[in-house]
Amino acid sequence: MDKGIYSRRKVVNAMGMGLSGLSMVLGLAALTWILWTLFYKGLGAFSADFFLKSTPAPGTEGGGLANAIVGSLMMVGITTIIATPIGILAGIYLAEFGKRSRFGAITRFVTDIMLSAPSIVIGLFVYAVAVATVKHFSGWAGSIALGLIAVPVIVRTTENMLNLVPGSLREAAFALGAPRWKVSLSVTLRAVRGGVITGVLLAVARIIGETAPLLFTALNNQFFNADMSKPMANLPVVIYNFAMSPYENWQDLAWGGAALIALIVLAINIAARVLFREKVQA
Repeated sequence: MDKGIYSRRKVVNAMGMGLSGLSMVLGLAALTWILWTLFYKGLGAFSADFFLKSTPAPGTEGGGLANAIVGSLMMVGITTIIATPIGILAGIYLAEFGKRSRFGAITRFVTDIMLSAPSIVIGLFVYAVAVATVKHFSGWAGSIALGLIAVPVIVRTTENMLNLVPGSLREAAFALGAPRWKVSLSVTLRAVRGGVITGVLLAVARIIGETAPLLFTALNNQFFNADMSKPMANLPVVIYNFAMSPYENWQDLAWGGAALIALIVLAINIAARVLFREKVQA
Protein backbone atom coordinates (compact mmCIF):
# COMPACT_ATOMS: atom_id res chain seq x y z
CA MET A 1 0.00 0.00 0.00
CA ASP A 2 1.19 3.50 -0.86
CA LYS A 3 2.65 5.20 2.25
CA GLY A 4 0.90 8.45 1.36
CA ILE A 5 -2.53 6.80 1.31
CA TYR A 6 -1.78 4.99 4.57
CA SER A 7 -0.69 8.22 6.27
CA ARG A 8 -3.75 10.06 4.97
CA ARG A 9 -6.02 7.33 6.33
CA LYS A 10 -4.33 7.55 9.72
CA VAL A 11 -4.86 11.31 9.78
CA VAL A 12 -8.52 10.98 8.79
CA ASN A 13 -9.03 8.24 11.38
CA ALA A 14 -7.38 10.37 14.08
CA MET A 15 -9.57 13.35 13.13
CA GLY A 16 -12.70 11.20 13.23
CA MET A 17 -11.79 9.74 16.61
CA GLY A 18 -10.95 13.18 17.95
CA LEU A 19 -14.23 14.70 16.78
CA SER A 20 -16.17 11.73 18.19
CA GLY A 21 -14.42 12.07 21.52
CA LEU A 22 -15.02 15.83 21.57
CA SER A 23 -18.72 15.30 20.85
CA MET A 24 -18.93 12.77 23.67
CA VAL A 25 -17.21 15.15 26.10
CA LEU A 26 -19.54 18.02 25.12
CA GLY A 27 -22.60 15.79 25.49
CA LEU A 28 -21.47 14.52 28.89
CA ALA A 29 -20.65 18.06 30.02
CA ALA A 30 -24.12 19.30 29.06
CA LEU A 31 -25.78 16.30 30.73
CA THR A 32 -23.68 16.74 33.88
CA TRP A 33 -24.56 20.44 34.03
CA ILE A 34 -28.28 19.71 33.65
CA LEU A 35 -28.27 16.96 36.27
CA TRP A 36 -26.16 19.02 38.69
CA THR A 37 -28.53 21.98 38.41
CA LEU A 38 -31.57 19.75 38.74
CA PHE A 39 -30.39 17.86 41.80
CA TYR A 40 -28.76 20.90 43.43
CA LYS A 41 -32.04 22.81 43.34
CA GLY A 42 -34.40 19.85 43.57
CA LEU A 43 -33.01 17.72 46.37
CA GLY A 44 -33.12 20.70 48.72
CA ALA A 45 -36.92 20.69 48.45
CA PHE A 46 -37.17 17.13 49.77
CA SER A 47 -38.66 16.99 53.24
CA ALA A 48 -41.41 15.25 55.16
CA ASP A 49 -43.91 17.92 54.08
CA PHE A 50 -42.87 17.46 50.45
CA PHE A 51 -44.10 13.85 50.51
CA LEU A 52 -46.95 14.17 53.03
CA LYS A 53 -48.71 17.47 52.24
CA SER A 54 -50.74 18.49 49.20
CA THR A 55 -49.94 21.38 46.89
CA PRO A 56 -50.32 24.80 48.57
CA ALA A 57 -52.78 27.51 47.55
CA PRO A 58 -51.44 30.57 45.69
CA GLY A 59 -49.53 32.92 47.96
CA THR A 60 -49.29 30.48 50.89
CA GLU A 61 -46.15 28.96 52.36
CA GLY A 62 -45.30 25.32 52.93
CA GLY A 63 -47.13 22.48 51.30
CA GLY A 64 -45.86 19.56 49.28
CA LEU A 65 -46.62 17.30 46.34
CA ALA A 66 -48.33 14.36 48.04
CA ASN A 67 -51.48 14.65 45.91
CA ALA A 68 -49.44 14.91 42.71
CA ILE A 69 -47.22 11.96 43.65
CA VAL A 70 -50.21 9.75 44.47
CA GLY A 71 -52.04 10.85 41.33
CA SER A 72 -49.06 10.05 39.11
CA LEU A 73 -48.52 6.68 40.79
CA MET A 74 -52.19 5.76 40.34
CA MET A 75 -52.36 6.74 36.67
CA VAL A 76 -48.99 5.22 35.76
CA GLY A 77 -49.77 2.08 37.77
CA ILE A 78 -53.16 1.54 36.12
CA THR A 79 -51.61 2.27 32.72
CA THR A 80 -48.88 -0.31 33.33
CA ILE A 81 -51.36 -2.96 34.50
CA ILE A 82 -53.52 -2.49 31.39
CA ALA A 83 -50.83 -1.78 28.78
CA THR A 84 -48.44 -4.60 29.72
CA PRO A 85 -50.62 -7.62 28.80
CA ILE A 86 -51.98 -5.84 25.71
CA GLY A 87 -48.51 -4.92 24.49
CA ILE A 88 -46.95 -8.32 25.22
CA LEU A 89 -49.78 -10.30 23.62
CA ALA A 90 -49.75 -8.03 20.56
CA GLY A 91 -45.98 -8.45 20.28
CA ILE A 92 -46.35 -12.24 20.52
CA TYR A 93 -48.93 -12.18 17.74
CA LEU A 94 -46.73 -10.09 15.46
CA ALA A 95 -43.64 -12.24 16.06
CA GLU A 96 -45.19 -15.71 16.21
CA PHE A 97 -48.47 -15.69 14.29
CA GLY A 98 -48.73 -12.61 12.07
CA LYS A 99 -45.29 -12.29 10.54
CA ARG A 100 -46.54 -12.53 6.98
CA SER A 101 -50.23 -11.76 7.38
CA ARG A 102 -51.86 -8.58 6.10
CA PHE A 103 -53.40 -7.88 9.51
CA GLY A 104 -49.98 -8.21 11.13
CA ALA A 105 -48.46 -5.78 8.62
CA ILE A 106 -51.23 -3.24 9.27
CA THR A 107 -50.81 -3.63 13.03
CA ARG A 108 -47.07 -3.16 12.75
CA PHE A 109 -47.57 -0.06 10.58
CA VAL A 110 -50.04 1.50 13.03
CA THR A 111 -47.72 0.71 15.94
CA ASP A 112 -44.84 2.49 14.21
CA ILE A 113 -47.04 5.53 13.58
CA MET A 114 -48.09 5.66 17.24
CA LEU A 115 -44.46 5.40 18.31
CA SER A 116 -43.57 8.50 16.34
CA ALA A 117 -46.75 10.47 17.04
CA PRO A 118 -46.29 13.55 19.26
CA SER A 119 -47.73 13.00 22.72
CA ILE A 120 -49.79 16.18 22.46
CA VAL A 121 -51.63 14.70 19.47
CA ILE A 122 -52.49 11.64 21.53
CA GLY A 123 -53.66 13.91 24.32
CA LEU A 124 -55.94 15.84 21.96
CA PHE A 125 -57.35 12.59 20.58
CA VAL A 126 -58.19 11.27 24.05
CA TYR A 127 -59.62 14.67 24.96
CA ALA A 128 -62.01 14.48 22.02
CA VAL A 129 -62.97 10.87 22.74
CA ALA A 130 -62.92 10.52 26.53
CA VAL A 131 -63.17 14.07 27.92
CA ALA A 132 -65.34 16.15 25.61
CA THR A 133 -67.95 13.39 25.38
CA VAL A 134 -68.42 13.15 29.17
CA LYS A 135 -67.70 16.88 29.67
CA HIS A 136 -65.17 16.56 32.50
CA PHE A 137 -61.51 15.67 33.01
CA SER A 138 -60.56 12.49 34.85
CA GLY A 139 -57.70 10.25 35.88
CA TRP A 140 -59.12 7.50 33.67
CA ALA A 141 -58.71 9.73 30.62
CA GLY A 142 -55.12 10.39 31.68
CA SER A 143 -54.45 6.66 31.97
CA ILE A 144 -55.92 6.07 28.51
CA ALA A 145 -53.63 8.71 27.02
CA LEU A 146 -50.57 7.27 28.76
CA GLY A 147 -51.61 3.77 27.67
CA LEU A 148 -51.66 4.83 24.02
CA ILE A 149 -48.05 5.93 24.47
CA ALA A 150 -46.89 2.87 26.42
CA VAL A 151 -48.52 0.08 24.38
CA PRO A 152 -46.55 0.67 21.12
CA VAL A 153 -43.26 0.68 23.04
CA ILE A 154 -44.07 -2.66 24.67
CA VAL A 155 -45.36 -4.15 21.41
CA ARG A 156 -42.23 -3.33 19.41
CA THR A 157 -39.86 -4.36 22.20
CA THR A 158 -41.64 -7.70 22.65
CA GLU A 159 -41.69 -8.39 18.92
CA ASN A 160 -38.01 -7.51 18.47
CA MET A 161 -36.98 -9.69 21.41
CA LEU A 162 -39.01 -12.66 20.19
CA ASN A 163 -37.46 -12.32 16.73
CA LEU A 164 -34.06 -12.92 18.36
CA VAL A 165 -35.11 -16.39 19.54
CA PRO A 166 -33.54 -19.01 17.21
CA GLY A 167 -35.94 -21.07 15.13
CA SER A 168 -34.34 -24.29 16.36
CA LEU A 169 -35.78 -23.65 19.82
CA ARG A 170 -39.32 -23.47 18.40
CA GLU A 171 -38.73 -26.55 16.24
CA ALA A 172 -37.54 -28.55 19.24
CA ALA A 173 -40.71 -27.62 21.15
CA PHE A 174 -42.90 -28.50 18.16
CA ALA A 175 -41.11 -31.86 17.85
CA LEU A 176 -42.18 -32.67 21.42
CA GLY A 177 -45.80 -32.13 20.43
CA ALA A 178 -46.36 -28.74 22.05
CA PRO A 179 -49.08 -26.59 20.40
CA ARG A 180 -48.09 -23.25 18.92
CA TRP A 181 -49.67 -21.15 21.68
CA LYS A 182 -47.84 -23.20 24.31
CA VAL A 183 -44.55 -22.74 22.51
CA SER A 184 -45.11 -18.98 22.28
CA LEU A 185 -45.95 -18.52 25.96
CA SER A 186 -43.80 -21.16 27.66
CA VAL A 187 -40.74 -21.38 25.42
CA THR A 188 -40.02 -18.30 23.31
CA LEU A 189 -41.47 -15.72 25.71
CA ARG A 190 -39.68 -17.31 28.66
CA ALA A 191 -36.41 -17.25 26.74
CA VAL A 192 -36.56 -13.45 26.35
CA ARG A 193 -38.49 -12.46 29.47
CA GLY A 194 -35.63 -10.24 30.62
CA GLY A 195 -35.80 -8.20 27.42
CA VAL A 196 -39.59 -8.00 27.56
CA ILE A 197 -39.47 -6.76 31.17
CA THR A 198 -36.89 -4.22 30.04
CA GLY A 199 -39.33 -2.95 27.41
CA VAL A 200 -42.08 -2.58 30.00
CA LEU A 201 -39.78 -0.66 32.33
CA LEU A 202 -38.66 1.65 29.53
CA ALA A 203 -42.29 2.29 28.60
CA VAL A 204 -43.01 3.26 32.21
CA ALA A 205 -39.95 5.53 32.23
CA ARG A 206 -41.27 7.27 29.14
CA ILE A 207 -44.82 7.91 30.32
CA ILE A 208 -43.99 8.95 33.88
CA GLY A 209 -42.79 12.37 32.72
CA GLU A 210 -45.35 13.06 29.99
CA THR A 211 -47.05 16.42 30.46
CA ALA A 212 -48.95 17.29 27.28
CA PRO A 213 -51.38 14.31 27.30
CA LEU A 214 -52.30 14.93 30.95
CA LEU A 215 -52.99 18.62 30.36
CA PHE A 216 -55.86 17.59 28.07
CA THR A 217 -57.11 14.61 30.07
CA ALA A 218 -56.43 14.50 33.83
CA LEU A 219 -55.79 18.27 34.06
CA ASN A 220 -54.92 18.92 37.72
CA ASN A 221 -56.35 19.09 41.23
CA GLN A 222 -55.09 21.23 44.11
CA PHE A 223 -56.54 18.81 46.65
CA PHE A 224 -55.84 15.18 47.42
CA ASN A 225 -58.04 12.94 45.27
CA ALA A 226 -58.02 9.16 44.84
CA ASP A 227 -61.14 9.08 42.63
CA MET A 228 -60.04 8.30 39.08
CA SER A 229 -63.31 9.65 37.68
CA LYS A 230 -62.40 13.22 38.71
CA PRO A 231 -59.58 15.61 37.74
CA MET A 232 -56.39 14.36 39.34
CA ALA A 233 -53.14 16.02 40.31
CA ASN A 234 -49.98 14.64 38.74
CA LEU A 235 -46.31 15.51 38.89
CA PRO A 236 -45.70 16.63 35.27
CA VAL A 237 -48.58 19.11 35.19
CA VAL A 238 -47.84 20.43 38.69
CA ILE A 239 -44.20 20.97 37.71
CA TYR A 240 -45.32 22.76 34.54
CA ASN A 241 -47.67 25.07 36.45
CA PHE A 242 -45.41 25.72 39.44
CA ALA A 243 -42.30 26.40 37.37
CA MET A 244 -44.02 29.34 35.65
CA SER A 245 -45.55 30.75 38.84
CA PRO A 246 -44.30 33.94 40.58
CA TYR A 247 -44.24 32.21 43.98
CA GLU A 248 -40.83 31.10 45.21
CA ASN A 249 -42.11 28.15 47.24
CA TRP A 250 -44.01 26.87 44.18
CA GLN A 251 -40.83 27.08 42.13
CA ASP A 252 -38.95 25.13 44.82
CA LEU A 253 -41.63 22.44 44.74
CA ALA A 254 -41.35 22.33 40.95
CA TRP A 255 -37.59 21.70 41.23
CA GLY A 256 -38.26 19.00 43.80
CA GLY A 257 -40.85 17.31 41.59
CA ALA A 258 -38.50 17.40 38.61
CA ALA A 259 -35.71 15.87 40.68
CA LEU A 260 -38.07 13.15 41.92
CA ILE A 261 -39.10 12.21 38.38
CA ALA A 262 -35.45 12.20 37.29
CA LEU A 263 -34.53 9.87 40.15
CA ILE A 264 -37.42 7.52 39.35
CA VAL A 265 -36.53 7.40 35.64
CA LEU A 266 -32.86 6.87 36.51
CA ALA A 267 -33.76 3.99 38.83
CA ILE A 268 -36.00 2.40 36.19
CA ASN A 269 -33.32 2.65 33.50
CA ILE A 270 -30.68 1.17 35.81
CA ALA A 271 -33.03 -1.70 36.68
CA ALA A 272 -33.69 -2.28 32.98
CA ARG A 273 -29.97 -2.34 32.19
CA VAL A 274 -29.25 -4.77 35.01
CA LEU A 275 -32.05 -7.12 33.97
CA PHE A 276 -30.97 -7.04 30.34
CA ARG A 277 -27.30 -7.57 31.19
CA GLU A 278 -28.09 -10.54 33.43
CA LYS A 279 -30.17 -12.11 30.68
CA VAL A 280 -27.34 -11.78 28.16
CA GLN A 281 -24.82 -13.31 30.55
CA ALA A 282 -27.14 -16.25 31.19
